[in-house]
Amino acid sequence: MSILKNTVMIKSILALALGLAATGAAASTPTTVVVAFPAGGPADTLARVVAKELEAKLQVPVVVENKPGGNGAIAASYVGRAAPDGNTLFLSSAGAIAINPPLYPKLVYNPKKDLQPITMLVSTPEVLIVPANGKIKDVKQFLDNAASKPGDATLASSGIGSMPHMAISLLKVATKAEILHVPYRGAAPAINDTVGGQVGGFFGDISGLMPFIKDKRVLPIAIAAPKRSALLPDVPTFDELGYRNVYANNWYGMFAPKGTPADKVDALNKALREVMASESLKNYVGSTGIEATPTSPDEFARIIDEDTRKWADVIKTEGITVNE
Repeated sequence: MSILKNTVMIKSILALALGLAATGAAASTPTTVVVAFPAGGPADTLARVVAKELEAKLQVPVVVENKPGGNGAIAASYVGRAAPDGNTLFLSSAGAIAINPPLYPKLVYNPKKDLQPITMLVSTPEVLIVPANGKIKDVKQFLDNAASKPGDATLASSGIGSMPHMAISLLKVATKAEILHVPYRGAAPAINDTVGGQVGGFFGDISGLMPFIKDKRVLPIAIAAPKRSALLPDVPTFDELGYRNVYANNWYGMFAPKGTPADKVDALNKALREVMASESLKNYVGSTGIEATPTSPDEFARIIDEDTRKWADVIKTEGITVNE
């Protein structure tokens, strides 16, 4: 009888130990934040600052994984196929979510069907820069040059369908100017050629351009937003210059696979809102020109719908295709 009792006791202890081990393993399952951009860029830096704070909130390891390519399609499709358990997240800009769907006839993912918005994290307006040592010093001079020398006015973007491309398109619609769009494979070469004067200018996120502006390698001449930037208080908006509705706001937000339980989405939203209110994020935001703009999941979904309709109209009006 004692042998039987001992056997039962041993089995119970083993079962409890295995249960505790399983619970510990589940609790320490790392959360992966997938980024649709290469390491070292503004989006990657944001992801790593957020991941560090999120790790403290969730009490589990949070790792950043870079999956660039396809205007965000590679990262978006990867997360869309992941288990909807909240352990795989996607930090994306507006491009993969609100611009790609109306731009590409066939996508390997569907943002509305594959991804669950959690919260917007930050947003940043596009700023138009020109070479600091060039003849053009303001928007009027740029547009006058476009009118007097058709084909001579060029603006670079980081690629077809990028937010800088959308900003160029909005400017063309608002001014009816003949501006030649010069797409590059990424922002870095576009900025370098703007600094060197190979192209007439470039639209880009304020956060990514501030080092070049501070070093006086480029000159900012207008902001594509309803109000001026606190970091560039002397740079006018297009509205102030008489060109209405040239608003190109690039945001970065967090997503989970569709089907992630609502309570998990709400918990992640709460944790990320607390992250965005932390001192380290306040310091990062204040130094880069971006604005912390956390939202509820529903608010974020509404913004995405509005932006998708807006960029679909621009793409149609300008006849933009991926074979441009």
